Amino acid sequence: MMAAGDHDAPGVDGETGHHQHTSTPPGTAVTGGAVSRAGRNLPAAIAVGLGLGALLLAALLFWRHLFVAIVAVAVAVSTIELHRTLGRAAGVRLALAPLLAGGQAMIWLSWPFGTVGVLAAFAMTVVACLLWRFRGGADGYLRDTSASVFVAAYVPLFASFAALLVLSPDGAARTLAFLLAVVCSDTGGYVAGVLFGRHPMAPSISPKKSWEGFAGSLLAGLAAGVGSFVFLLDGSWWQGAVFGVALVVTATTGDLIESLVKRDVGVKDMGSLLPGHGGIMDRMDSLLPSAVVSWLLLTVFLPLA
Repeated sequence: MMAAGDHDAPGVDGETGHHQHTSTPPGTAVTGGAVSRAGRNLPAAIAVGLGLGALLLAALLFWRHLFVAIVAVAVAVSTIELHRTLGRAAGVRLALAPLLAGGQAMIWLSWPFGTVGVLAAFAMTVVACLLWRFRGGADGYLRDTSASVFVAAYVPLFASFAALLVLSPDGAARTLAFLLAVVCSDTGGYVAGVLFGRHPMAPSISPKKSWEGFAGSLLAGLAAGVGSFVFLLDGSWWQGAVFGVALVVTATTGDLIESLVKRDVGVKDMGSLLPGHGGIMDRMDSLLPSAVVSWLLLTVFLPLA
């Protein structure tokens, strides 16, 4: 599964369709110019994406609590990737131990305690990060603690809303609607961006993003949202339309946020664990804010008894 909002084929310029060439390895510094997604192994990327999709689908269909464990593992790996990348490229010292422990607490406390458990774990994680950094002295304290709080919010806190989705009585259907909207947004944007992309959407952030690709994301996300609400959730078509459009916006925004972070510290990828994709965090970027909005909209549109 490719990240939503990543509208361009690996190794292809989404605006012109021409192949780009670079030898920059994942996670290494880039010293100028636009960061390109060139050099991707497209067959490997497709195979990895299908494998991840099959794993998530199997968890939802046969034992949805396994989905919580998958989210927890993804959160831990993403946190480690950010710790290594920010430390190596920008000299930022994240409070790794509190982030790992607190991140797991946010995910797993969602199971018995819901939002109260998640927010309590997040607050304690922030406090622990502020205290953990004491041993490093005053030099860079604000920079490091700010980055740690950002990571605590952006990765485990946002991801915990995916766990909250799946733990509801109809959690498999709710989570599947969330994933379908994000994946369809990505697929529609990918096809439209490669075939028709001409007008850059945010050239200073992600030069390959095009308005044509975004339009493709909107059409595909809209269809996925309406279909999910009508056939999976017994909701109204207009609720599905709002849901689909909202997730296209959040998925694209999440991708752009990570692009800004990577551009700021000068790296191409957050890791290299997934062939053809980069790191786990490179696949989480669009899902994280979309999980929050999915939970909010589904709670409003289809409240539980």
